[in-house]
This record gives sequence, C-alpha cells and structure tokens, in this order.
Amino acid sequence: MRNLKIYLLVFVCLFGSKMKAQESFEGKAKDIASRIETIVKEEKKELKAEVEVVNEQLAQGKLTNQEADEKKKVLAEARAKTIEEKVAKLEEELHVLVQDKVDGKIKNIDTSKTITVHIDKDFFSHKKYINGEKRTTSQFVFAFGANNLVTDKQVANSDFKYWKSHFYEWGLTYNTRILKEDNLLHFKYGMSLMYNNLRPTDDRYFVKNGAQTDLITSTVHLDESRFRNVYIMVPLHLEFDFTKKEIRDDANYFRTHKSMRVGLGGYAGFRVKSKQILCFDDASGNDVEQKTKGNYNVNDFNYGLSTYVGYRATSLYLKYDLQPLFENNAVDQNNISLGLRFDFN
Repeated sequence: MRNLKIYLLVFVCLFGSKMKAQESFEGKAKDIASRIETIVKEEKKELKAEVEVVNEQLAQGKLTNQEADEKKKVLAEARAKTIEEKVAKLEEELHVLVQDKVDGKIKNIDTSKTITVHIDKDFFSHKKYINGEKRTTSQFVFAFGANNLVTDKQVANSDFKYWKSHFYEWGLTYNTRILKEDNLLHFKYGMSLMYNNLRPTDDRYFVKNGAQTDLITSTVHLDESRFRNVYIMVPLHLEFDFTKKEIRDDANYFRTHKSMRVGLGGYAGFRVKSKQILCFDDASGNDVEQKTKGNYNVNDFNYGLSTYVGYRATSLYLKYDLQPLFENNAVDQNNISLGLRFDFN
C-alpha cells in the first residue's frame, strides 16, 4: 500500500504586479491541501465510530477478543484503502499544478510560504488494534526423509534399504499462541497426508500368509520392490517458539517462525491404503510392473510420537509409530522416520 504519510510542500511567491497569477497558484494548492485534510478527518471519524460499535459488541459478549481484533483490522484496512484512493486523485492534481509551475505556465513563487499536509498512517494501521500476527496462524507443512522399521528395538541390520526407503508428508496446521502476552508456548494442530515407503533388500517382498505377513525372497531379480502405506493423520504438538517479541508504539508485537523452534507431541490417524509395487523382467525380457493393493494385515489405526527442532521454517523431524505396522506378526515392527520438515506461513 502506498505510504500515506504525505507531505505536500508548495512554495508560493508574490512579486507585486503578479498578484493574479500568485492567487491562482496558491489558491489551488491550498484547496488541494484542504480537501486532503477533510478526507482524512472524515475517514478517521467514520473509523472511530465503527470501532466503538465493535467494542460494544465485545463488551456484550457477542464477539470474542480475536473476532473483535479481526473486525477492527478489516475496518482499518478498508478506511486506509479509501483514503489512499481518494488522496491519489488529489496527488495527481497537485502534480499537474507543480509541473505547470516548473514548465513556466505559472510564474512567481514565494519561498517564504509553505503548505504542509500530514496524514497519520498509524491511525489506520491494524497494528494499532492487534499485537502483530493473529494469535492463531496457519501453515502449509511439507516433510520428507528416510523411513524404516524398528525390529527388536533396533534399526541396525534392517531388512529395508536405509536411503531408498522414504516418507512424505504434507498438510495444513494451525498454530495458536497459548499465552496472551508471551510468545514462547504455542499449540500446533492440523491434518496431514502421510506416505511411508519401505524397500526390502535382497530381492524380497511381502506376502500375506493368513494372519501373518512374511517377507520372502523372489525367484527372479527385482528391479524394484516397494511397500507403501498411506495414512491420514492428526498431528498435535506443543511448540516452543523462541522468536523474540518486539516493542512498537509501547505495545508488544508478536511474530512466529522467525527464530529457533522446538516441537514435542504426537499424531494419530487411520490407514487409507496399502500397496506393493514390484518391477522385474519376465522370461521374454519384457519389463513388468506389478501393483497389488490389499491390507497386508497392516493395522488400520496408527498413532505415535514426533518431535522437530529447527530454525524459522525448516526443521529436523523425527517420528516413531507406537502402533506396530502389522497386526499379528510374531515380532513387532514399528515405523520410524527421520527427515526435514518445512512449515510455510
């Protein structure tokens, strides 16, 4: 938005016999300045009346503090836009007037006279009504990294490739500042779509064997063996945001995701689908891609713990499923993921 702190400096001069030309220039300049001041006064008056109505609704319990702040913000921005549009037209008139003077169409300027018009931009700034960001903000989240299974409480000597087994996650989160006058603690919650991919080693793949799911060796070389599980999850975190508050106009000003952040929490949700993808060459040398959908005895419900540590939008992200991957296997195997997470405001 154009800076509304406008200074109209018009120098008007008199040289005896040229009074008529001087009066024309000075009169037009004063008229423009007067009209701008009138616009500002009227808009301030209207905004003040609108804000008083919102305050009455807040006092009557018809609005929450957050709703009242949001309303005031919208009203202030609308009035500021109205001022900007109206003043822009008068600015153009003044520009033409001064240009005419520069071009010599209007003569005689007295540098002893100055007309100044000041518009208080801060009066129309929503920062007058809310302390920085809204108390609740939203972020788009995207995460990716390595994925594997913890077997017998360890990931070492895994049956799955470490760098080729991946996870992906994307979703929407909301971030609410818990304390009104302190920026440290936030409650973060939302919904995510999570893809967990496992790539077995040594030409192996999963086979459903009654209530068990076994990892067996293929009779042919597998160019690709990938087992994918897709979940819809609800993540919940307590976030420590170390972004320092600012002091503006003797008021606290809060922002998020501008410094170091730490999140502690977990997630819960349900499985959408499971799919196994096998790629190999048949006896004739043809490329074959085989996709098989099924439940593979994977638990339909999933939950776990997660944490992230980072700076600004980027974090190191760790997740661990407390629910075993398979329902009835003799040995529990729990999914674990480590990667990067991006929270975009």
